[in-house]
Amino acid sequence: MSTPTPNLNAAAIAPQEMAFQRESQWRMMLGRFTSNKLAVLGGIIVLILVLTAVFAPYIAPYDPIYSQDYGNVLQPPGGNHILGTDNLGRDTFSRIVFGARLSIQAALISVGLAVVVGVPIGLITGYVGGFWDEWVVMRVVDALQAFPSLILALAMAAALGGGFYNAMIAIGVGFIPSFIRITRAQVMAVRNLEYVQAARAIGSSDLRIMFLHVLPNTLGPVIVQVTLSMASAVIAEAGLSYLGLGASPEQPSWGGMLHVAQGYLNVEPLMAVWPGLAIFFVVLGFNLFGDGIREMLSPQ
Repeated sequence: MSTPTPNLNAAAIAPQEMAFQRESQWRMMLGRFTSNKLAVLGGIIVLILVLTAVFAPYIAPYDPIYSQDYGNVLQPPGGNHILGTDNLGRDTFSRIVFGARLSIQAALISVGLAVVVGVPIGLITGYVGGFWDEWVVMRVVDALQAFPSLILALAMAAALGGGFYNAMIAIGVGFIPSFIRITRAQVMAVRNLEYVQAARAIGSSDLRIMFLHVLPNTLGPVIVQVTLSMASAVIAEAGLSYLGLGASPEQPSWGGMLHVAQGYLNVEPLMAVWPGLAIFFVVLGFNLFGDGIREMLSPQ
């Protein structure tokens, strides 16, 4: 009597089928994203911002700080200055271009700080629970979220002192409670599912379960929050710089440019239009892009 031989072909095909399913899932999500025209527009705006920030020295025709033409102060658009000049004769277009680099730095530093601090805290407290979760961490989060994020950033920036990086720390601290709350909520939704219980049953440590099984399945809402927080970071940086608590006056910050333009609205109102439009389009791009990612990752 012959013994049955294992189906080696089926065992070899199984990983290929799983890889094909993952690829099909990614194609479906990508198709869902590209079918949203507003999301694609937002992605294009974000891409233009990133490319402008990276290649700013090659795009800007003048140095944004030291190239000052005192013979062409407060000039309207035209000639050698396509967006005109400011009160010191500096090229507005060049300052707008380098301002994109400052805005990207603001978004990356502040949101990066919030993710690095907020996500691990939300992961641990949501997985462990108990007294420290309910009565310590979440009460601190509630207290911080009781303040509007910009007001909290203003208070912290004033306490830390002026300067771009101190302002980014202040903005990032204001974002931390949102990331703690979002991560904690997602962890609590998946910590008792079957695959987590199976990992416990085979003897996996809590640390391994949290970072290898729970965290990857909670990243969707966190990624969406990252994109939306970047838009808020751009606005917050512009607001702090406008009030003199962010970038130094000579740095090409869009908020700082608005502060300077405020004194010359009757002479050259376009000085305020260009940085205002830059802030508007960048924030619009991040919000549209974030909405597209939310729709792409939605299980519905």
